[in-house]
Amino acid sequence: MIELVNVTKVYRMGKVDVVALSEVSLKIEPKEFVAILGPSGSGKSTLMHILGFLDKPDSGEYLFFGNDVTKLTDDELAYLRNEVAGFVFQQFHLLNRMTALENVELPLIYTKKKKSLPLEKLKIVGLEDRAYHHPNELSGGQQQRVAIARALVNEPLIILADEPTGNLDTKSGKEILNILKKLNEEGKTVVMVTHDENIAHQAKRIVYMQDGKIVSDKVIEEDFKKEPAKEIPSLERKKAYSGFNLKEIIENLHQAIRAIFSNRMRSFLSILGILIGITSVITMMALGEGAKQALSERFASLGTNLLIVTPGSWRMRGVSLEAGAVTRFTLSDAEAIVKLKHVKRVSPSVRGRGQVVYENKNWNTLVQGVGKDYAKMKSSQPIVGRFFTEEEEKTRRKLALLGITVARELFGDENPVGKTIKINRINFRVIGILPEKGQSPHGDRDDVVVVTETTAIYPVLGKKYVDYIEVEVDDQKFIDEVKKDIESLIRKRHRLKADDRDSFSIRDMAEIRETFMNMIKTMTTLLGCIAAISLLVGGVGIMNIMLVSVTERTREIGLRKAIGARKRDILLQFLIEAVVLTSLGGLVGVIFGIGGSYLLSFFTGWTTKVSLFSIILATGFSIGVGICFGLWPARKASRLNPIEALRYE
Repeated sequence: MIELVNVTKVYRMGKVDVVALSEVSLKIEPKEFVAILGPSGSGKSTLMHILGFLDKPDSGEYLFFGNDVTKLTDDELAYLRNEVAGFVFQQFHLLNRMTALENVELPLIYTKKKKSLPLEKLKIVGLEDRAYHHPNELSGGQQQRVAIARALVNEPLIILADEPTGNLDTKSGKEILNILKKLNEEGKTVVMVTHDENIAHQAKRIVYMQDGKIVSDKVIEEDFKKEPAKEIPSLERKKAYSGFNLKEIIENLHQAIRAIFSNRMRSFLSILGILIGITSVITMMALGEGAKQALSERFASLGTNLLIVTPGSWRMRGVSLEAGAVTRFTLSDAEAIVKLKHVKRVSPSVRGRGQVVYENKNWNTLVQGVGKDYAKMKSSQPIVGRFFTEEEEKTRRKLALLGITVARELFGDENPVGKTIKINRINFRVIGILPEKGQSPHGDRDDVVVVTETTAIYPVLGKKYVDYIEVEVDDQKFIDEVKKDIESLIRKRHRLKADDRDSFSIRDMAEIRETFMNMIKTMTTLLGCIAAISLLVGGVGIMNIMLVSVTERTREIGLRKAIGARKRDILLQFLIEAVVLTSLGGLVGVIFGIGGSYLLSFFTGWTTKVSLFSIILATGFSIGVGICFGLWPARKASRLNPIEALRYE
C-alpha cells in the first residue's frame, strides 16, 4: 500500500539546514498497526506528515498503491487527505463553536460523495449521548474520541494518530488505544506516532527512529494478511472533487453567521463603517433624486417642449434699452406662429403689476394676460372652477383666475368663484383658482391673477404689445426645426435683417431643463462619491478584522487542510465571511438610509426620493467591498502551510 524509498526532508531554520529525515525507506501493508517510536526531534512527526500527504519529501519516492505522491498537485494531495487518510491529533483540534456531531461532520464538507452518518461514528467511540455537547463540555478522553470519529467519517483506508494519548490520563489513554486496536481488527491500517515504549508495544509493529533515520523495524505480531485494499482510490476520481459544492457554500454561510454572532461587539464595530457608508450613499442619492423630481415638477408647471419667444433690446452708445425697443410682438404674431408645422399650441403673454380689490381688502399682485391654451401648456388647470374659453377670449370677457396667495389674502377661507373683484378699478368676475406653484428665485409664483390677454393689453395694463409668446411643439425632436421656422417667420413679418442678432430671442425650456438636470446629476454623483469614501474606510475595517480572524483561527485552517480542504476552499470560506459581514452592514445601512431620507424630508421639508437603483447600487457596492477587502485575508489564509498552522500557538 505505502512504500517510501530513500526519502529525505530538510527544513531551513534561518541560515541553518535541519535534516528531519535522511534516506528513509519504509513499507506499510494494508491492515497493519504500526507504531513509529522515537524521542523528540527524531523525525517521527515529519514522517507521519509525509505519510498523511500533508508534506512532500525533498528527495526520494513515496509510492501509494503505485502512484508517485511526490508528483501530485496540492489539490490531488488534498483529495487524498480527504478520501484516504484520517488524522487523530494530540491536541484534538476540535472547533469550540461546534458541537461534537458538527466536528465529526466537518470532513464531509469537502467531498461530494455521500458518506456514512456521523452519528454512527460517534456511536462507535461510545459518545452518541454527547453528540450535541460542545468540546468545553467534554473531558480530554471524550474529545479525543470525537477526533477519532471525525477521522473515521469519510471511511479512510489509513488512520494516522499523532501522540493520541499524549494529553490524556492513563484510563483515557487505554480507552483510546482500545479503539485504535478495534479499528485495526476491523481492517483499518493504523499508523501511530509516540515517544512512549509502552504505548508503542500496543501496536503489532514498531518502527524506531533516531536523528531522522529508521534504526530498527520490529514486527511484534504478524497476523494481518498482505492483500490489497478492497477499494484502491483512483486519482481520476478527484475530478468529482473539483469545484465548489452547494453543501460547502451553505456550511460556510452558516459558519460565517455563527462567527459574526459569537463576536457581536467586534462584528458591530467592523460593519459600522459599511453601515454609515451605505446610509450616506442612499440618503445623498435620495436627496439628489428628490431634487430631480422637484425640478421636473417645477419645469412641468412651466410646460414641456416649450419655446419662449421674447423681444430683444436695442443698444445705443453702450446703453441697453428695454426689451421690445426694436421688435415688438402682437397678437397677430401669435396667430401666425400657431399655423406653423409641428406647433401644437401658442399663448401670448402680457405681464404687469396691478391693484386687486375685494370689498374692504386690497392686494398688489402680478397681473398676467394669457391665451386660452395657457392652462394646458403650463399644467395650470384650475383646482376650483374653470379656465376661460376661446369665445370668452375673443369677446374680451372680464374674467379672472386667482393664484392661491391672492385668493387667501382677499377671501381667506371663503370660496372666491363667482365673486367680483376690481383690477386697477375694472370689475372682473372670478371663475377659478390656479394650482399651487410654490416659490421661485423671482418670488411667489402663486401671487398672480390671470386674465385673457385681450383684456390685459388694454385697458387693464394699458399696453399695445405682448411681452412674449410661448410656443408648445408637438414633439421634442421637432424643437430645432420649429425654432428655425419661427425665426424665419418673425424676420419676415418684422422685416428684420440677418445681422439683427439682438432683435429677438427664442429660448428652449428643454435645454434649460437639461442643463439644470445635469447640474443636479453632477451634484448627486459628487455627494454619492463623498459618501462612498466612508464605504472604503469601512472596507479597510473589514480587512483588518478578517486579518485578525485569520490569525486567531490559524489552527482551524490547518485542521481544515488536514481533513481535505483545498486552497480554494479556504479562500471561499473567508471570502464568504467577509461578504456576509459587509452584506449585513449593507442591509442595515439600506434600512437606515431609507429611514434617514424620510426623516431628512420630514425635518427640513426637502424633497427626497429613494430609488431602487440606489438600493441595488449600495448593496452591490457593499458586496464588492466585501470581496475586494476580504480577498487579501482570504488569500493569506488559503496559503498557510497546514503543518505550521496546526503547530501555531
